[in-house]
Amino acid sequence: MTSSQNTAPEPHDDLLWLEDIHSERAMEWVRARNTETEAALFDDAYYAMESSLLEVLDAQDRIPMATKRGEHYYNFWRDAVNPKGLWRRTSWAQYASEDPQWQVLLDLDALAAAEGIEWVFAGAQLLRPEPDAPYRRALLRLSPDGGDAVRVREFDLDSLDWVDGGFDLPVAKTNVSWHGPDALYVASDFGEGTLTRSSYARTVRELPRGGTLERAPELFAVDVEHILASVVHDPTPGFERSIGRDIIDFYNSRTFIRVAGAWEAIDVPTDVGVHLHRQWVLFSPQTPWEESGAVHAPGSLLAAELDAFRAGDRKLVTVFAPTAHTSLESFDFTGSHLLLNVLRDVVSVALAADPANGFATTELELGAGLQSFQLTAVDDLDPTCAQDYWLTLTGFLTPTTLARGTLGGPAPVTVKSAAHRFADENYIVEQFFAISDDGTRVPYFQVSPAGMEHDGRNPVLMNGYGGFQQSLTPSYSGTVGRGWLERRTPDGRGGVYVLANIRGGGEYGPDWHRAALRENRHRAYEDFAAIARDLVRRHVTIPARLAATGRSNGGLLMGNMITGYPGLFGAVSCGVPLLDMRRYTRLSAGHSWIAEYGDPDVAEDWEFIRTFSPYHRLDEPLPEGAAYPPALFWSATSDDRVGPVQARKMAAKMLAKQVPDIWYHEALDGGHAGASDNGQSARMLATSYEFLWRKITE
Repeated sequence: MTSSQNTAPEPHDDLLWLEDIHSERAMEWVRARNTETEAALFDDAYYAMESSLLEVLDAQDRIPMATKRGEHYYNFWRDAVNPKGLWRRTSWAQYASEDPQWQVLLDLDALAAAEGIEWVFAGAQLLRPEPDAPYRRALLRLSPDGGDAVRVREFDLDSLDWVDGGFDLPVAKTNVSWHGPDALYVASDFGEGTLTRSSYARTVRELPRGGTLERAPELFAVDVEHILASVVHDPTPGFERSIGRDIIDFYNSRTFIRVAGAWEAIDVPTDVGVHLHRQWVLFSPQTPWEESGAVHAPGSLLAAELDAFRAGDRKLVTVFAPTAHTSLESFDFTGSHLLLNVLRDVVSVALAADPANGFATTELELGAGLQSFQLTAVDDLDPTCAQDYWLTLTGFLTPTTLARGTLGGPAPVTVKSAAHRFADENYIVEQFFAISDDGTRVPYFQVSPAGMEHDGRNPVLMNGYGGFQQSLTPSYSGTVGRGWLERRTPDGRGGVYVLANIRGGGEYGPDWHRAALRENRHRAYEDFAAIARDLVRRHVTIPARLAATGRSNGGLLMGNMITGYPGLFGAVSCGVPLLDMRRYTRLSAGHSWIAEYGDPDVAEDWEFIRTFSPYHRLDEPLPEGAAYPPALFWSATSDDRVGPVQARKMAAKMLAKQVPDIWYHEALDGGHAGASDNGQSARMLATSYEFLWRKITE
């Protein structure tokens, strides 16, 4: 904060004691609320729903999504027998078969039992071997409670055991990268002064095998006000290099490469994303970028040869340019082409760009309709399949299919198909556009029973997020099908599910996102409310039969629906939410989100932040005749990203104001996901669905 900025006043808060997450007083309050909620909801109907959802989550015929490394295909799997999960691998012949046989590398349930710690698998990073050699080592990330803090341990893929005397890093919010077989780049908590205000690593050290973190030399560091520092080693043969990133905020960063023992910055504005691949450097601007007399639109993708760009040649090739209806979701390289995953009015389109032909693009014919698909390379370094890609296709009524294709070859061949989890043939999918307060057309998807009556009596569940440039796209969910669509009201009506593509998300690229940043945050909430009103206008439902759900930033959305639009909804489920926007930067990782919401310590920022801080909006009088809708707030004690305290305080404040029908439930572990295994996920989902369904149909 500069000296010219005034400090915002600190509102009085009687509930700060709930911010002491593990204090006996706070946990006693949590246990009491859990008991109340469970006594009200957990009856035979609830347990039947929980069991039905768990059956979906534990189903043996789910697609075991895999990552190819060398000759093997790696997968992490949870089911009823292995609730914590198995890390395993198999061959391509086995993977493509109907009933693959897997080699179990690590049994997380057995590990937890042996070590007395409830380990949650958080990923593996394999060491790239020399050409033609097998993969032999991996770094495994294990969370003790499902939170973001992990222990990193070195695993031997031959002996299937921990490496004796190998790398073993203590629990922290750690990121690591192999730097050859005997050294790591480690970004972690090294003690006082080594974390940013966002609670992430400020420095990166190089840890040699046999060395200690305390003695490891510092390699890279960033300002304490920035989000985090990271260094990764790119082991691609012929393009080996170390890459440093200074993540300033969510939308600004600087990228460096290590040259002759020093860091050389890639010279672009901080809001231009930088992506390195072999000889290429790709750029993705967040705002209009003027370079060499040309202005490149936000959301475009540009390419240059890295060495030429470093030497001062600023000639850029436009690989993708967005339109009013299209945005770039992601991209990935095969051995010779660049795959582009594009949204066209929130429906998937795939392009292949040819670097050898000036990145000319060709649209791939992969399907149509209101569906989503994603293309990713199988293994661009394996000459036997360097042009192969995975195609993952899904839709609200289309169970996920995994196919494999080859660029320039025949149509992709289906490898795995998920089973139907509910009677999806009885429903239809439609896309509509609501008009928001400022005239913007906002898309949303509606999944409803075929032949649904438009008489305003249908039970509807709206889901939204609207932040951090994250897009919500069509996908198959057996839990939504069973938890909402297949349910029946006493008069025989089935559920309707609505997915809202509001501003703040990435559905139409950076401009769609930036339209709801900071002082414009209200546009996301106006969009969601506009969709709710459109459902009423179209006689799909009425407010009393309209439920809404969202988590994390979507939980902040729900908090603003409760306090800003109480008459629009019959019930709200608010999960792992941000709600106290005056103190959010001081709680867990909140400081990292200032670019999204603003800085509440700055008086000028607080003036607009307080208008979307649900915790403080509770102090504003409701319009005459209005009442808050029934609300369930839920969180997890071990969530070290948002934390449970904001949900706790919101529920406690509403209860203190004697607002009726306010409920709270907190999982004692599970991290920001709210669940660390399928059983916890089923409980969390069933609690939310049961609460909402009962409130809008009773």
